[in-house]
Amino acid sequence: MGKCGLGEPEAARSPRLLLLTGLLALSAPVLNLDIFKGPLHEVRNVHPKHLKADQGERSLRRSRANGLGLAHVWPKDCSEITWNRVSGVFVIQPTGLHQFEVYCDLNSTSEGWTVVQRNRHDTQITWAESWSTYKYGFGNVHSDYWLGTEYIYQIAKQKVYQVRFVIHDSAGNMKYADYNLFGLEDESNGYKLRLGSYTGTAGDAMTSNNPSAVHDNMKFSTKDLDQDTYSGSCPSSYGGGWWYSACYSARLNVKGAITWGSLCSGNCKASAILIKPASYC
Repeated sequence: MGKCGLGEPEAARSPRLLLLTGLLALSAPVLNLDIFKGPLHEVRNVHPKHLKADQGERSLRRSRANGLGLAHVWPKDCSEITWNRVSGVFVIQPTGLHQFEVYCDLNSTSEGWTVVQRNRHDTQITWAESWSTYKYGFGNVHSDYWLGTEYIYQIAKQKVYQVRFVIHDSAGNMKYADYNLFGLEDESNGYKLRLGSYTGTAGDAMTSNNPSAVHDNMKFSTKDLDQDTYSGSCPSSYGGGWWYSACYSARLNVKGAITWGSLCSGNCKASAILIKPASYC
């Protein structure tokens, strides 16, 4: 089922890649979660003289050349942040990788959530990106983004993880779907998704006995790399990279047509995906 933990990816070559990760906090209790208001702007574990949260071409990735953090031990994910526990943008460094920014939700539980996806129905990005763009991430720290399939894989292989899908339905009501295990296989295996058992209020849209609507155990597909089970191409037909079968019950990486099972079909208001180490591991 879920994976517990390589290869350092090449440097991003597009200004669209990995501008990363400004999301708002989830706040306890669960049903009061709201991560879709305006983000904090500072990177909370980097001094402002070294780096600001959104410097475009002078981003964190490029600032490494100036020696940022050479003698600093960075958290491997948001669960390792035990100081300054206010949700916001933090620098992390998973095992074997460079430092990069993520949005950490530090309000809802004792262990922080690492936010890997955010999308809203009025997003400015198309989500119809190539395999390599999905691999290394895209979007903007102040709106919607995808962290990067490779980075999600690298984070999630460090420990045993769980995942939360946060969905705002057509009326804007927040629902959630938790899976007690989460992992991806590596790129050579198509970043195949592995999920555990479901609990929540949104309904289980990721695991199904219907082979045309299941997402668990599916490989990731994009417009230029079709790995679904459909006779055609799900990402070409429906837009956005995702763990398609033939084709979907849930579709979060799409412009203006967010879907989650029977909760909302193409008219969800917003989505987010968050991961953290499983509480019993």
